[in-house]
Amino acid sequence: MPARSVWDSSHSPAEAWASGSWSLELRDDELADVRFDGRRVLRSIRAVVRDRDWNTAAFAIDGVSAEDSLLEVRVSTTELGADIRGAVRVIALGDTLEVTFDAVSATEFLTNRTGLVVLHPHQLAGSALAVVHANGESEQTVFPAKISPHQPVFDIASLAWRDDGLGVAVQFEGDVFEMEDQRNWSDASFKTYSRPLGLPFPYALSAGERVLQRVTVSVTEQAAPRRSGDPDRITLLPAGPFPAIGVGASTAPDPAPESLEPSGSVLLVELDLRTPTWIAALERAATAGLPLDVRVVLPDGDPTTVLLDLASRLRAAGAIRVAAFDPVLHVTDAAAAAALRQALARADVELPILGGTRSHFTELNRERDRVPDDVDGIVFATTPLFHTVGTEQLVESLAVQRLIARQAVAGAADRDVVVGPVTLRARFNNVATEPELRPTRLDLRDGYGAAFTGAADPRQSAPELAAWTVASAAALAVPGVSALYFFEEWGARGIRSSSGEPLPVAQAVRALAELEGGELLWGDSPDGLVWALGSRKPEGDILLVANVDRRARGIAVEIGEVRTTIEVPALTCVARVLGS
Repeated sequence: MPARSVWDSSHSPAEAWASGSWSLELRDDELADVRFDGRRVLRSIRAVVRDRDWNTAAFAIDGVSAEDSLLEVRVSTTELGADIRGAVRVIALGDTLEVTFDAVSATEFLTNRTGLVVLHPHQLAGSALAVVHANGESEQTVFPAKISPHQPVFDIASLAWRDDGLGVAVQFEGDVFEMEDQRNWSDASFKTYSRPLGLPFPYALSAGERVLQRVTVSVTEQAAPRRSGDPDRITLLPAGPFPAIGVGASTAPDPAPESLEPSGSVLLVELDLRTPTWIAALERAATAGLPLDVRVVLPDGDPTTVLLDLASRLRAAGAIRVAAFDPVLHVTDAAAAAALRQALARADVELPILGGTRSHFTELNRERDRVPDDVDGIVFATTPLFHTVGTEQLVESLAVQRLIARQAVAGAADRDVVVGPVTLRARFNNVATEPELRPTRLDLRDGYGAAFTGAADPRQSAPELAAWTVASAAALAVPGVSALYFFEEWGARGIRSSSGEPLPVAQAVRALAELEGGELLWGDSPDGLVWALGSRKPEGDILLVANVDRRARGIAVEIGEVRTTIEVPALTCVARVLGS
């Protein structure tokens, strides 16, 4: 058997299981792509164990038994202080699929969630949804079309909807469930989970306590499957200037590689003013020779003194704009913006002040009212691998990134939107209940920022990441987005290694940067797997086409009356120039 690529290393090889009309993929402990008669009913069902900081304790697979109508996955975890053992059992009977999680905690364990979660496909957005609550009362609602900042449904005993010619009903037992819109984090799903967030957390599982939950899925066939559109055609439209392209300043430990060529036209640097490393981080970022987009995390107390120090250094560092974030909320509230504006005025420095969030679109969506109306632009970061690290999620996030970008622009009230950094893993845990590690040195021998609080991902060096990055840029580059930042300059989260050697993704960033200065050509993906964007320049229309599908695709790209077919191998991207 050939060695698996790093792109495919996020889980063990998937195993197909089928019984009657039911089928699914077993990806380690996840029951993925649950289908009936070939039509996807659920994105997944899985058991999860979260600790008090919402970190996930990974399950070990102790054994798998598969029979005609029964699948049993025996699981255990001793991570994060847990000691939980049990099984996920699947029984298929006719038009019903029953999934049970039965486990025992050997020790007392503080958890925010332990039990089953169900992921509904994001394509259900806007579909009618029938809810039965724990008291038996019924409610008619919808899966939200716009990304919902808060839970769209509470107190769930069962759900029912129609999709792709099927009537689907899901019954939940063992706890009270509720739903959240995971598209906030660029997950391609709505998630139904238990323990309601309105109850206190963490809560204790006592030694010997049993967790028993069951999800029962039933279907009825009501119509023929829907027909898809043309999966191999993309129409691009001109729409204002192509966004600036940049990367994040490296947070990796010194020494920095020497003589690196700049990547893109702007460098994003985030400085935590609570730490002693922020001056060294700013000075190192300035050596890149690029204009700086500076983001700062305010100290816990009065920020006046440290903001004055920052403001006095921004001009020499080459800053072109700046934003400040509350250290607890991770957003720009009125106090943060006012403190920053006052410091700039006292230092006689004139810079655009941006506002938004240093974390996910989630916080911008939930806390938009806190962001002052007088900021000059809106910012947010995004990571596709916050809830799960599967490559499938990485690919599926692209379609949701497009939705996020459009919703961010719609809420920006004609202000520019700046997206980034886009990173594979989260740079910090914005929902942690305990303080995260911080540097204590004045210098960067240990790094700073994400080097302490973030996670690196082995796919950073994967050749396939180049295609994903172009696809991500195509998804996010909607009219109104003025800048996109990807990854870091170098290091474990970089487009180059710690020694400065370019990784495959560096070529993608370079190709995107070469599109700056032209008119944006943008369009929708037909299926979330093939994407295109371009730049109209005097020498012609320069196109980048990305294919994150596992098969080669021939994509017909239309720009006005011009149509060209571009052959794109699997998991790659190609460039084309159409004459002026």
